[in-house]
Amino acid sequence: MRLMMTFKIPTLTGNEAGTQHRIGAAIEKLVADTGADASYFFMKDGMRAGVLFFEEDDQANLPRYNEPLMESLGAQIDIVPVLNLDDLKRGLEGH
Repeated sequence: MRLMMTFKIPTLTGNEAGTQHRIGAAIEKLVADTGADASYFFMKDGMRAGVLFFEEDDQANLPRYNEPLMESLGAQIDIVPVLNLDDLKRGLEGH
């Protein structure tokens, strides 16, 4: 299943992680662990933020992605299933 993970890192926690050179490593590990085929990084609500798109068939793997980012960076994380246009067309067949 294709998933979209969005995250926000609180400013103070992100600043501390940045001065300790931990933020880049944590995000690189997340991208590698998820095998994300797309990832984007930006500011949201005054916080460092990002979005990743990846495939995952076993929901039991989600804590493996979430926990390190929450523990090391205090990240707020949302994960939702998403469809590409072909998926949507298939889902709408007959409707």
